[in-house]
Amino acid sequence: MTSSRPATVRFPTDRQILITREVDASRHLVYRAWTTPELLRRWWSGKRGQMTVVEIDLRVGGRWRYVMVGGNGQEVAFHGEYREIIPNERIVYTEVFEGAPDAEALTAVTFTEAAGRTTLAILVQYDSAQDRNAHSDYMKDGLRKAMDLLERTVISLATHLSHPGARPLAPRDASSEEGFSWER
Repeated sequence: MTSSRPATVRFPTDRQILITREVDASRHLVYRAWTTPELLRRWWSGKRGQMTVVEIDLRVGGRWRYVMVGGNGQEVAFHGEYREIIPNERIVYTEVFEGAPDAEALTAVTFTEAAGRTTLAILVQYDSAQDRNAHSDYMKDGLRKAMDLLERTVISLATHLSHPGARPLAPRDASSEEGFSWER
């Protein structure tokens, strides 16, 4: 497997963020890494902290919650509810940063496969431009690292599944600037 193109962040409206990233793996593996607590724990924090809680009740109406403790010891938590689930194709859920509980977002994640590669499209809809801007400032660094780690997790999973005796790959250094571009 080879390295993917960088993630791209766009702002379709003043209340939306659209993140796209091509991953060198089939969509069922990318979906699995997005929906399996043990795998999500490996990439979601983007090396910004230790994941202490990863709860996923993957069904429409089910809830999810992620908690990480940052390097400064501060706990950061997010939660939401699943609104739509089409396995290996699309997940729609609400997302609330527990530090700003009035700023709920609606996120649609689409997994599209072509030639064994998956394009991951994440469209986040906010209630206000202010909420979108606050989130985009916060996620800028963490997003790049998380997407790099997601890809490494999926490649490791694919390697492990295709060669049961093989050791999974270690995640690449997420401090690298490769694998991300930021556009306005």
